[in-house]
Amino acid sequence: MGYLDATDLLRLTTAPDLRQDGDLARRLLADLDDPERGVLPPGKVALEIPDGALLREVLLEAGWNPDEPWTPLRRDLTEPVEDSGLRIEVAGPDTAGVRTAVHRSAFGSPAFTEEVWHVLAAGPVYAGARCLIGYDDQDNAVAAATVWSAGPGKPGLLEPVGVHAGHRGRGYGTAISVAAAAALRELGASSALVAAPSSNAAAVATYRAAGYEPSPERLDVGRAA
Repeated sequence: MGYLDATDLLRLTTAPDLRQDGDLARRLLADLDDPERGVLPPGKVALEIPDGALLREVLLEAGWNPDEPWTPLRRDLTEPVEDSGLRIEVAGPDTAGVRTAVHRSAFGSPAFTEEVWHVLAAGPVYAGARCLIGYDDQDNAVAAATVWSAGPGKPGLLEPVGVHAGHRGRGYGTAISVAAAAALRELGASSALVAAPSSNAAAVATYRAAGYEPSPERLDVGRAA
């Protein structure tokens, strides 16, 4: 299963018991390396794959290269989560514009509009997700995050997490990450997972301040242009 995070970036996973299957790895290589298969375009592309997958070795042997390192982080949710210090609202149809405005400011991306949010929220995957808006003590929307639950007793995911550009440097990134952990615990998640580019030291530090423990770096795999 794969998710095209961009036309040139595929986030791929496989069934755990097949990660050392040579036939599967070679079949995936054939799909990933040939633009005519319709998976990835020609030229420079990047691929995220699970640790321990034989596919990584097969790709490297075929001329792909180690790419951007990421730091995965995890917070255990066995114990109750402390208060974040923000007023948290779960975004709905009436506040979708607020949620998307924070995102656009945080990431400098105009693409996540209110209309796109409604499409997202209507999809089947969003049934186990929540968009959170964090407000400061003056009722300004200062941060936002989306949490994704895989069901009770399973890990949950934070993606994305952002702070409004006009409210940075005040600890709101840490606060919304704490709130996201609390939301996932309410959804029954066993832990909260997030990942950041290792080069983004500020993001890694923010998650650590929110109680997320880093795991060993994971390298994407890339194909040069």
